[in-house]
Amino acid sequence: MSKLWGHFSTVNKHKRIVLRLCFACGLYKQGLLHDLSKYSFTEFITGVRYYCGYRSPNGVERERFGYSGAWLHHKGRNKHHWEYWTEFTKGECIPIQMPIRYVIEMWCDRIAATMVYEKKQYRDDSALNYFIRNYDNVIIHPKTKALLELMLRYCAEHGHKEAINFINHEVKSKGYDLVKEA
Repeated sequence: MSKLWGHFSTVNKHKRIVLRLCFACGLYKQGLLHDLSKYSFTEFITGVRYYCGYRSPNGVERERFGYSGAWLHHKGRNKHHWEYWTEFTKGECIPIQMPIRYVIEMWCDRIAATMVYEKKQYRDDSALNYFIRNYDNVIIHPKTKALLELMLRYCAEHGHKEAINFINHEVKSKGYDLVKEA
């Protein structure tokens, strides 16, 4: 399978899973528009060039050059990434609390990414395990981080289908009130 076809198939599979999860959570517009920037030249060519099928090509580009131009492009256009919600002022990075709908889309994105990259090894705790491995490396608003973690833990303990019910009946109505004061 060529890198072009492999990357294109991976992006499409990811988008289909996110679409399904977003629709199940009532996020129809976000499901349809999710990650459209991955089809832009800047992101797509990097995806093809560094495609390997089991991890993000942006990570490969980052290892090679110390940064990923495709990732810089992507995170600045997609509000479901915590990096979009950071402000740099007076030499300091300030995390901004994300709107609930984007935290839910971020959950959908993380579940879909682990499904796509882990394939048959995917389990409902896969996204939580990834989150925990990278927990100290993110500059995310404490309440946003706590809410995402709550949803990922719920998924790990009850499965992603039950987590969708939790999101629809608890997270969407109570939002940040579900997390302890961060």
